[in-house]
Amino acid sequence: MPVDSTERPGLTFSGRPMSSPLKDVWALSRQMVGHFVENVAPCGTLPGDAIYGDVTTITRTCLEIAVSMLDGRDIPAKTERLHEAAAQWAREGVPIDTIHHAIHEGFKIGFDLVVSAATARYRGDGELRLSPGDYDNLIDGAKLVVEMLDRMTSTVSLAYVRELRSVVSEHHTAVHTLTSALLGGHPTSTMARECGIEIAESYSVLALTIPPHPEESDPTLDGKVVARRKLRRVQAELATRCADAALSLLSVDGGTILIPVTAKRPEELDDLVTDLSRAARVPITATTVSATPSEIPTAAEQAHDLLDMVHRLHCVRGLYRFDDLALEYQLTRPGPGREYLGSLLDRLDEHPELLETLQRHIANNLNRQRTARVLHVHTNTVDYRLKRIAQLTGFDPTQASGLWYLRSALVARSYRTTA
Repeated sequence: MPVDSTERPGLTFSGRPMSSPLKDVWALSRQMVGHFVENVAPCGTLPGDAIYGDVTTITRTCLEIAVSMLDGRDIPAKTERLHEAAAQWAREGVPIDTIHHAIHEGFKIGFDLVVSAATARYRGDGELRLSPGDYDNLIDGAKLVVEMLDRMTSTVSLAYVRELRSVVSEHHTAVHTLTSALLGGHPTSTMARECGIEIAESYSVLALTIPPHPEESDPTLDGKVVARRKLRRVQAELATRCADAALSLLSVDGGTILIPVTAKRPEELDDLVTDLSRAARVPITATTVSATPSEIPTAAEQAHDLLDMVHRLHCVRGLYRFDDLALEYQLTRPGPGREYLGSLLDRLDEHPELLETLQRHIANNLNRQRTARVLHVHTNTVDYRLKRIAQLTGFDPTQASGLWYLRSALVARSYRTTA
């Protein structure tokens, strides 16, 4: 990261350059690295050859930057060298806090040397007496130390952030490519090795819908930005919960997630959907089907068919498994049975409030109070409408046999009306 070269008067103390104690950068860099090894990274954060090779060289570079800035000069090439070294440390997995801690420790050592050398000549009777000019220079030196620290920590942080973005982008591309191959039914063994991602023996294939966040329709905000933030929160939560084992193709509206099947309790998928909803700050609806890698294309199609059916039936938000909806799924298959069942509710066409009541009542698991709240009516009104439905269709929604036909008719009708 080149910095414009600048020249300014160097700082002096009692007629001598303030940088004098730091001039022997070779000896001082070895001293600092020895201090780092004993106090900053004693557990072998860096290999020995890196400690006494590259790290010593970069420590010397940092000292040269400090000396040049105290002398009123700037060396952009030295800052660029620090940036390149930091990028290499990021690629090698060296923790950024270790680097920052080492820089701060180095500044403590260097600052002590400068201050000690500057004040030693003024300690006669135990009291420190400075001339006004030297006092001002010492204050300017302290300010310059803060500027140096800002320069170096910013350079290291920027290098780490850029490297992290590059790694994340590469991983995202690899995940996207492998997920697309699995969903498309293409051979994936070679691709998996190239991506460095292991293929599981079986997956839970999740199809999910992410509804719009309320702020997406706020005219004072950029809806697209709000939607992207929502998606990033979901992706971050997925990565945290699944430790990067999940494969996904997601947009701001939803998509498909492949989660390796483990011996963990089945309820963990329900917990995952709950946590994703919390991260998105909207209620997510999802369906899941289990599949081996070769079965994923068919399973994904089934999962999205189930998800479509869940929305058509106005089911409550949450996770639905194929076992939960096997009957409804079969009723959606084309044929004379679906046509007959779909026609059972034709008599309600002239009474849309009855059809809506039936849909809401079934979606709310026959809870009259909840249905009344959703429809903003009294429970007695719900009871009256259910009786009218029985009179018009011949099937009583308060009886098991009648309810079975009416629920089946709703499923079939939702597909017949959009065919």
